This record gives sequence, structure tokens and C-alpha cells, in this order.
Amino acid sequence: MRAVKLPSKSDRARILNARRSLKMARSAGAYVRGSTIKFYEWLEAQNGRSLPDGPPVWICGDCHAGNLGPVADAKERVAIHIRDLDQTVIGNPAHDLIRLGLSLAMAARGSDLPGVTTAKMLEQMIEGFAQALSRQAGEPERPESVSAALKDADRRSWKHLARERIKDPKPTIPLGNSFWPLERVESSAIKQLFEQAPVRKLATMLRSRKDDARVEVLDAAYWVKGCSSLGRLRVAVVLGIGKKEKQNFCLMDVKEAIGAAAPRYSKGKMPSPDAARVVEGARHLTPYLGERMLPVALLGHSVFLRELLPQDLKLEVNQLTREEAMKVARYLAGVVGAAHGRQMDAALQKHWRKELSANRSKTLDAPSWLWSSVVALVASHEAAYLDHCRKYAAAELTKS
Repeated sequence: MRAVKLPSKSDRARILNARRSLKMARSAGAYVRGSTIKFYEWLEAQNGRSLPDGPPVWICGDCHAGNLGPVADAKERVAIHIRDLDQTVIGNPAHDLIRLGLSLAMAARGSDLPGVTTAKMLEQMIEGFAQALSRQAGEPERPESVSAALKDADRRSWKHLARERIKDPKPTIPLGNSFWPLERVESSAIKQLFEQAPVRKLATMLRSRKDDARVEVLDAAYWVKGCSSLGRLRVAVVLGIGKKEKQNFCLMDVKEAIGAAAPRYSKGKMPSPDAARVVEGARHLTPYLGERMLPVALLGHSVFLRELLPQDLKLEVNQLTREEAMKVARYLAGVVGAAHGRQMDAALQKHWRKELSANRSKTLDAPSWLWSSVVALVASHEAAYLDHCRKYAAAELTKS
């Protein structure tokens, strides 16, 4: 069998760009998830028109449904939380609601649900968000997709994680489509990184590992991860923790943080560099995740580290029935509302709830700004998606 030539560092950006274009051409929903910049450009064009000025809190910044899912804490307790904080900033919580509404509207269109269902989903979103904001009610009814994801998360072990991520429960990373070789200087820097005391402490903090346990880098590779890897340093590291004969394995994610494109409040003071911003946002929005993260410097890049646990999963919102769509919208908005609400005192929560209840019409029990924003965004993203497909097809035709 002929050996496959794996990409060098200089080839990464070109190949990742081609993969991103393909992925975004597969469906309108995939395009929405991969085109965060277009969402921010739309917000900037609005210049605050018709949008309420929410209280300055940490927001996700890229709050589409795919960025929520099961997350485990240091004691491996599992709950549904925001799981991707790359774009987190101190900003307007209305932006998270609009982004979530857009992704749910596209999921409804992908499930061939009528437009009235989208309107009802936005109503359920606002109700779920407002109730969770000040914890006025208990957890809303879990949709079937959420319950299934939590059950799956609870039963998973290292073997499940390893087979899913690196295709092999043995402590090695198979190079190929998902993992590429590191340059020598990158490999050396990774080994030196995990010799640092704070990094070693991060590796030993979970699963009752001893604080002074031996930490050994067993393997590392450049990680090809979705659209977000483009232009960034992303490394998967397999660690062996403890004595050779009784080593415990773990998978560490080393991810470069770049400047957030999400709009932020100018008076909101955020830490620098960007990895520190991401970790601080995680600690406010998703403490389960934030306590497991660490910002560091690597080869001149600002990166953050976290151990990937078997329970950390992406929530898939694909084919929805009308009833399931209602429950999903209410439940996920509640997750976001709880994340925002824990940063507000009672007076601020009350003020924001009052703001959310304003501007409702007799025919739609959701704020007009949310409905009009989602409608405008669905239209602009549908057009942009078709244009992307046209350009992608033309580029492929040129290659052939």
C-alpha cells in the first residue's frame, strides 16, 4: 500500500480552507454554523437599531445550538451547558438570543417544519430564557434529544472518547485525515509545556489523580477540527499520568485563541491575551468547563488547554418534529438564560425580564426585535449559502 503524504505546516491553511468550503456547502444549517463573521457583519450593520441594550454580562458570542451540549465538571457530574466560548465577550445578551434563534430557525427549515413553527419556537425561547434568568421555575421538560445526549454522556468512558476522537483506545494518535504531524519545533514546545507546574496540575486535577503524579507526553499531533481550525494552532495531546504499569490516559486539547469578532461593550473590562478572555468567559458562563481550562503561551501563540472528558458531547439538533422543536427551543434558551442570569443580581434580572416582555404584538408572544432579526438573518444567510454553493461548484469545475 502506498504511503499517504501528510500535510506539512505550510500546507495546513490551504487544505483547511478547502475543507471548510466543502463543509459549509453541504447544508444551509452547516453554512450558518460556519459563517459567524457574516452574523457579526449583520449586527454591525444594524448599529443597535431596534435591539435592546441588555445588561453587560459575559455572553457566548456564538450561541448557535451546536455550541451547547453535555459538559462534565471536575467531579464528572454532567449537565447541558454552553460548550464553546471562543467568541465570548462582555456584551449584549440579546446577541446570544438572536444567534440561537437563527440556528433553531434553520433547524426548523431543515426539518421541513412550517413557518408558524419557527414563530412558536421563538415564543418558547423567550419564555424559557426569562424563567431561567432568575430561576423562577425548575428545569423545563427535557426534549428527547437532550435526554438521549445526557444518557449517552453518562455511560461513556475513556475507550469511547479515544475511539471517537483518535479511533484507538491505545495511547497513540493515528496520523491521517483528522490528525497531521507536528513540526519538530512544535513537538518540542508541547513537551516543554507539559513540564510546567500549572499545566501538570491541570492534568492531575481530574479523576482523583494524585497531585504529584508523573505526567508524560505519549503522543501529539496537529488536530484538524471543523471550520475553527483554519489559521489556528490546534494540537491533540495524549498524556500518561502515574506510574508506567498503572498509567491513566487523558486527551488534552490545545487550542489557539484569536481576537473575538463578537460585538462587545466598550466599558466591559476583559482580560488579555485572548486565551485568558476565553477562560474567564467560561468561568462565568460554564463553570463546569471553566474550572478545567488554563490559558498559556505556546510558540508565541495565546492558547488555552483543557482535558477532553468522555462526557463532553455536541448536542445534535437535526430532524425535529413540531413538538420536539418547541421543547428544544425552550430548553436551550433556558440553558443560556441561566448562564446569563447567574451574573446578575435580582434587580438587574428583573429589569432585563421587563425589557424582554416589551415590544410584543397581539399575534406574536415574542419581542418584535427578535422576530424581525431572525427573519432578516434567515433571508440573508439563505442567499449567502446559495452564493457560496455557486462559488464552490465553480471552483470544483475549474479543478476538474
